[in-house]
Amino acid sequence: MKVDFHCHTFYSSDSIAQISPLLKAAHRRGLGRLVITDHNSIGGALEAQKADPEFIVVGEEVKTQYGEFLTAFVKEEIPARLDPFKALELLRAQNAFVSVSHPFDPQRSGWPIELLRELAPLVDAIEIANARVLKTSMNDEAAAFAREFGLPGTAGSDAHAPYEVGRLTLDLPAFHDADSLRLAIRQGQVVGKVSPGWVHGFSVAARLAKKMQKAHKR
Repeated sequence: MKVDFHCHTFYSSDSIAQISPLLKAAHRRGLGRLVITDHNSIGGALEAQKADPEFIVVGEEVKTQYGEFLTAFVKEEIPARLDPFKALELLRAQNAFVSVSHPFDPQRSGWPIELLRELAPLVDAIEIANARVLKTSMNDEAAAFAREFGLPGTAGSDAHAPYEVGRLTLDLPAFHDADSLRLAIRQGQVVGKVSPGWVHGFSVAARLAKKMQKAHKR
């Protein structure tokens, strides 16, 4: 099945993606599973899972004091800005699958390379294919890093609007929980291509719209 491991809904401050259009787009593009990974929130994933239980995996993009973890099969939401080792401890306590988001994108990573090397033996995977990178070399660096540590890779659209979902996916055997995903992902193959740079406009528009909406409520 094709799986998009990185996707945002309107529960993220920089996304405009409503649940129903997002699900329709994901099915239309032939995905087998979709991992919803809002910024430090599982609200959107839970809402989507309620609408499509067999299709949605509850995830979260966890912002730490440095970079971000990209997770799947999350049961309890992890707050933002924790020490990364504390965040990892909380994720491990619920047996969540943990990868590292876009580790070599200088505008979105935040991981010092020394810390990234220290964390590598403690995570399940590295995001080696993110459709929102501005240079494909950033994905190449992530893939090389994953190989160095013998880690498998995840792939995802990093969608912030329905148009983006499924742009980059991982083709891998079926799985049903974090443990079976840890086995299946070793056979994963990246499928797709990066998104055009203008998709970042969706995030700009979302932030502006939500800022105006907040001001109007006042």
